[in-house]
Amino acid sequence: VQLQASGGGLVQAGGSLRLSCAASGRSFGSYAMGWSRQAAGKEREFVAVIKRGGGGSTYYADSVKGRFTISRDNDKNMVYLQMDSLKPEDTAVYYCAADQVQHRIVVLTPEYWGQGTLVTVSS
Repeated sequence: VQLQASGGGLVQAGGSLRLSCAASGRSFGSYAMGWSRQAAGKEREFVAVIKRGGGGSTYYADSVKGRFTISRDNDKNMVYLQMDSLKPEDTAVYYCAADQVQHRIVVLTPEYWGQGTLVTVSS
């Protein structure tokens, strides 16, 4: 599976951005998909994950719960991260991830990582 993230950019605090991650390869629906982020000088942290298949069960880090929404389109092999009410502390490089075991995405050991996309939130 190859992952290509896009949609990062510069936004003011309180604004919104939507990240996209395109996945290549077969059996996209059999993979849980997720996002993590890494701010400058800090360790990578988990952001959100969506269960494999079409059920749409999701799980979020406390820091983004209620502001970010992860979704997937299995027909298009895409996963999205809608980010609302952005804060300066959301500034980071965001990475998408894929694994057939959801927990591995949460603990940052997925089978596949995409390249990052930079999100900068100005105050």
